[in-house]
Amino acid sequence: MNLFKTPFFLVLLVFASSTILGQNLSSKEKKILKQVALNNDDALKFLEETVNINSGTMNADGVRNVGKLFDAKFKAIGFETSWIDMPTEMNRAGHFFAEHKGTKGKRLLLIGHLDTVFEKDSPFQKYERNGDKATGPGVEDMKGGDVIILYALRALKEAGYLKNTQIIVAMHGDEEESGKPISISRKDIIEAAKRSDIALGYEASSGFNEATLARRGSSGWELSVTGKRAHSAGIFSEEDGAGAIFEVGRILNEWYEALSNEHYLTFNPGIITGGTFAEYDKSTASAKAFGKTNVIPQTVHVAGGLRFISEKQKANARKKMQEIVDNHLPKTDATFTYWDSYPAMAPTKGNEDLMEILSQVSQDMGHPPVVAYDPMKRGAADISFVAAYTDGLDGLGAMGGGGHTPQEWIDLTTFEDLTKRTALLIYRLTR
Repeated sequence: MNLFKTPFFLVLLVFASSTILGQNLSSKEKKILKQVALNNDDALKFLEETVNINSGTMNADGVRNVGKLFDAKFKAIGFETSWIDMPTEMNRAGHFFAEHKGTKGKRLLLIGHLDTVFEKDSPFQKYERNGDKATGPGVEDMKGGDVIILYALRALKEAGYLKNTQIIVAMHGDEEESGKPISISRKDIIEAAKRSDIALGYEASSGFNEATLARRGSSGWELSVTGKRAHSAGIFSEEDGAGAIFEVGRILNEWYEALSNEHYLTFNPGIITGGTFAEYDKSTASAKAFGKTNVIPQTVHVAGGLRFISEKQKANARKKMQEIVDNHLPKTDATFTYWDSYPAMAPTKGNEDLMEILSQVSQDMGHPPVVAYDPMKRGAADISFVAAYTDGLDGLGAMGGGGHTPQEWIDLTTFEDLTKRTALLIYRLTR
């Protein structure tokens, strides 16, 4: 008889694992975990309800309707709630904020967003469950993370451990396409960060063993190049010069040679148009051009993005790009313009220390230690706007995949444990 395959041995193994886990958690923490488990079915029903309301960024009514669902839930657990409208000309729905006031432990800022990339005309509109997997618009990015925030706090409330804690919940209505100017659309979360010690972001999780302690920032740039319009027979001559297209080719190639190997720095020319006449419409990201093969091109426009791990790296890259632009080919000129969008969330000692606390929580629950997720694999996110004011971690939300595609899905087998982990992390931070 193989002892390791007997039911008795399996019972002993489960009992031993439970005993080890129990030794790492206090009786109060076990009470919190029990409450999360009791609420998990309700959490998944609420997730389905939110996903089935279209809240594409430009669907203001849909974003507000999802906000109303969260508003009622947060009021029920003792939070003061508010809806922050954006100016009409920004064409954005606004943001949902909820606050629980107290003086105990660390002051927390929990970050989510209500909008998705799937607008009202998208064919991907419905939550569908297939066993332990569910698909739907925003189910992973990031309504799943929003629900984790809510139900972790609900468990703490029902267990009696939310009292006298300072917690702000910020759920933006335009994370996928932020309203401009940023100084207005992100003003409220920055003000909240100034009253907080720690920020926790609930963008999708890459696994129990990884957390995001750094995110690259993003910014935009445009390159406008001019040359002398003339018959193509004269190109390269002293009189007619190199033309706008050769000049833009030089600039882009030298940027590539000078900067493409710098760690964490990327720059992408996303659209280019050139010829005798060329136009680029920034508002619609569209372009048109006219030119002939026997005419030296006089106009080129390029629009692109820049990603960076720190403000210093961004500034150095822009300086080098400008130096290259200024070294013109004959009879050409060029203008390099840029603007800020998302700042960087640089890796800091405070973020590393916070990750160690999360790692201990994760191990006490029986999961692997937590290590830092590669910033090269993450896009920009709202936590970056508060990184200058608080320690922070991101990537604490739902597990799944296919974000921003009609195949977006969530792993329902991990949802309860992710909610438990958040509840314990908040509990330990607020003691």
